[in-house]
Amino acid sequence: MTDCNRSSGWFTGICLLLGLLGLGYQLGHALLGMKALDRSVTVKGLSEREVDADVVIWPIRFTAAGNDLTGLYDNLEASTVRIRDFLQGNGFSPDEITVSAPTITDRSAQQYAGNDHAAYRYAASQTVTVYSGKIAAARQLMTRLSELGKQGIVLSGNNYQSQTEYLFTHLNEVKPAMIEEATRRARAVAGKFAADSHSRLGRIRTASQGQFTITDRDKNDPHIKKVRVVSTVEYYLAD
Repeated sequence: MTDCNRSSGWFTGICLLLGLLGLGYQLGHALLGMKALDRSVTVKGLSEREVDADVVIWPIRFTAAGNDLTGLYDNLEASTVRIRDFLQGNGFSPDEITVSAPTITDRSAQQYAGNDHAAYRYAASQTVTVYSGKIAAARQLMTRLSELGKQGIVLSGNNYQSQTEYLFTHLNEVKPAMIEEATRRARAVAGKFAADSHSRLGRIRTASQGQFTITDRDKNDPHIKKVRVVSTVEYYLAD
């Protein structure tokens, strides 16, 4: 009976020892695997392309001055009609043209303006704005604004409010291809890094798409836009 108990105890001990050894092996293997998963490389991929703007916002600001307020408003209305005729006569529809409310300044009411000897009491300004997809037509017509000046319209183009804007509104059409390109370039960089470190490139660990930016290509060609995005991708590395 005693020998049986001893044999049973030895067998149990051996099984326990083998179990602990197996568990230790599995834990060690798992730790090595987890350590391998910690090896990664983070890279960035850039995609850029030039596109043509598809919308122009063209404000035509003009000014007038006078001592008679009623006559000044008549002057503004007449100038607005001439500008509308000029635009519509060159291919722009009434729906593409808007007119802002006039701004009138009474110089005599400006206590600290120092305009005691101003030639005219009232100064006025108004803006006619073109919002259109006809980029080429607008750019061509901008070179002919002197024709309005010859009709007695005083144009004011040296301020922020009268700067022309060009917009690119079809970003969603180029997004998929640009994201694909940025990701492909990121993988190429990661592959080179893996080869240099004698590793193999694994699957993606994390990825983030950068913000798309749209800027003028240069200050002389604001109607040509540069679209840019940078994707950041982290890849696992394996031996």
